[in-house]
Amino acid sequence: MPYQADPHLLIIDDDERIRMLLKSFLQRHGFLVTAARDAAHARALLAGLEFSLIVMDVMMPGEDGLSLTRDLRKSIATPILLLTARGETRERIEGFEAGADDYLAKPFEPKELLLRINAILRRVPQETETGPKFLSLGPLKYDQDRGELWHGEAPVKLTATEVQLMKIFAAHAGEVVSRAALIEELGRERSTVAEAGGGDRAVDVQITRLRRKLEADPREPRYLQTVRGLGYMLAPD
Repeated sequence: MPYQADPHLLIIDDDERIRMLLKSFLQRHGFLVTAARDAAHARALLAGLEFSLIVMDVMMPGEDGLSLTRDLRKSIATPILLLTARGETRERIEGFEAGADDYLAKPFEPKELLLRINAILRRVPQETETGPKFLSLGPLKYDQDRGELWHGEAPVKLTATEVQLMKIFAAHAGEVVSRAALIEELGRERSTVAEAGGGDRAVDVQITRLRRKLEADPREPRYLQTVRGLGYMLAPD
């Protein structure tokens, strides 16, 4: 990869199997990847995150990929790669007219998708890729590049475990992260293992502590939400 920081990709596809396969494949090749299940989910993520490139399925229920591409082009210049089961010339032209940067017909080889993504990223002006990426959490801002939380001009002190938790949640903003995944990720960082303890209960305790720093009312969390029976989700503005 020709970039200092890992490019952050947004995958938009209503097929969960394809969405997860693409996410896993691209993560193995060094990308930070966030996935959206439909246009509405994608809009929520785009409101709080900046991406290096969007990979979007054209055929989605509700608002389709072409309509979303046209609308996004009114406000952002993020490169867009469209995926579709229809590969006719007319369909490709329609995609480019909507504002897409490239077009790949299904089925495709993952290697070709990887090559096209890298080719698009090489064409993006360097200065647009190196700016800081922030998540808005009400009066708080989370600097993804530095792993720092700020309240206005004042830094919010985070423990080692809270720093690691924020990195995990920011990388999966808008997605549910299970307790098992949190335990596994925390366990990879030796500096946080002793602080976090072990098991689901220890994770719950750390989440409670982090909420006190993120939420106006930790008992009614807005940003670090519990998804019953599944885990936790960071929901930025």
